[in-house]
Amino acid sequence: MSSLVEPPSVEEHAKARIVNDAPHFRSVPVALRYDGAHDPDAVHVVFPSGSDWTFRRDLLESGLRAPARRGDVAVWPCGRAQVVVELHSPEGVAVIQFDSRPLMRFLRLTHAEVAAPVSGS
Repeated sequence: MSSLVEPPSVEEHAKARIVNDAPHFRSVPVALRYDGAHDPDAVHVVFPSGSDWTFRRDLLESGLRAPARRGDVAVWPCGRAQVVVELHSPEGVAVIQFDSRPLMRFLRLTHAEVAAPVSGS
């Protein structure tokens, strides 16, 4: 029996700007992951620390156009080219700003993955 973990079906990389009181926002690389075979409704935002935030794909899609919130995650557009994701945890609140283009590309790829025909063995 193998314990290998299959890679996600879609993985994109993006820069996220952590919004705080500092005079300049700090950018960090994040991985946007989607595994339609295991959970077709979920997307993951994985930070360099290994912190993995999982939430519904439709929340991210809705938040690109208008403010949306579900549970501990809120997403809203910020101007024409950026999106803010607010993450609530017992440790506090993180506010992350993304350029919207990588998020839109990621979502397009997730939908293409779902629409792709399944090949039999």
